[in-house]
Amino acid sequence: MSMPKVCVLILNRDRRDDTLACLASLRQSPYPNLEVVLLDNASSDGTAAAVRAAFAEVTVIETGGNLGYAGGNNVGLERARRQGADYVLLLNEDTVVDPAFIGYLVEAAQARPELGFLGPLVYHYDEPDVIQSAGGLIAPDWRTYHRGQNEPDRGQFGLPFEADWVSGCSIFMRMTVVDRVGMLDPAFFIYSEEVDWCVRARRAGFVGLVVPAARIWHKGVRRDYSPSPRVTYLSARNHLRLLHKHRAGARALLGAMAGDLRTLASWSIRPRWRDQRAHRDALARAMVDFCRGSFGPPPF
Repeated sequence: MSMPKVCVLILNRDRRDDTLACLASLRQSPYPNLEVVLLDNASSDGTAAAVRAAFAEVTVIETGGNLGYAGGNNVGLERARRQGADYVLLLNEDTVVDPAFIGYLVEAAQARPELGFLGPLVYHYDEPDVIQSAGGLIAPDWRTYHRGQNEPDRGQFGLPFEADWVSGCSIFMRMTVVDRVGMLDPAFFIYSEEVDWCVRARRAGFVGLVVPAARIWHKGVRRDYSPSPRVTYLSARNHLRLLHKHRAGARALLGAMAGDLRTLASWSIRPRWRDQRAHRDALARAMVDFCRGSFGPPPF
């Protein structure tokens, strides 16, 4: 009996060394029915050529521009559909994976047809025994959280458990679910698009699951991570869009906007936050663009 076909999509922009390390870890996977696709978002560091030279088995698709996480991965989702994949795995280029992790995800998905999306246990790359994400939660006010973030792994997540959403650094989704709910929403560009995708799947009647036996290590979002103003802009704008798109309600939306306004006031008035002027301007622009309905790539 043949194993389900899994298409792995790795999106990259100017992260050649990380991409090569990710592919080297994937090459150790014993899973027999696997296609790996590199989606290159107009890198200038020679990633596409380096991958073609080092990994002949990897399909390289150059998207022709910086399409963001959503738009770039959608190119790969179209290919996965054409190739008849049963499952698709969206995997960040700055991850390193345990060789068995794809097999664990497939096994869990095959056992429960109601599962729409699954995720591994994600660890910090620089702290390999510290959890970065054990799936995501959505609070009643629609704030989003990573379960277990920055907790040492003491075995507290031993068995698979359901999740509202899973980290965008590794989303394993059934292709029939993609056919049902659609692809990623390119209006998000990057940030909150994975939450939106998972919410759509759950509203269509599917379930999300974290499989702790499946493990990866993510170099991004370290404990000392300090976001750029561009990230501040995209995170704020897209969270508001998420609430509006899914009709979270006036209370949740106004609460989020009130929180943003309080942050703006602090960054503008309090002396100790005066060095946050670039973030203040980015947050203000995010709120304005949300109200104007201006989405997609960031304006700076």
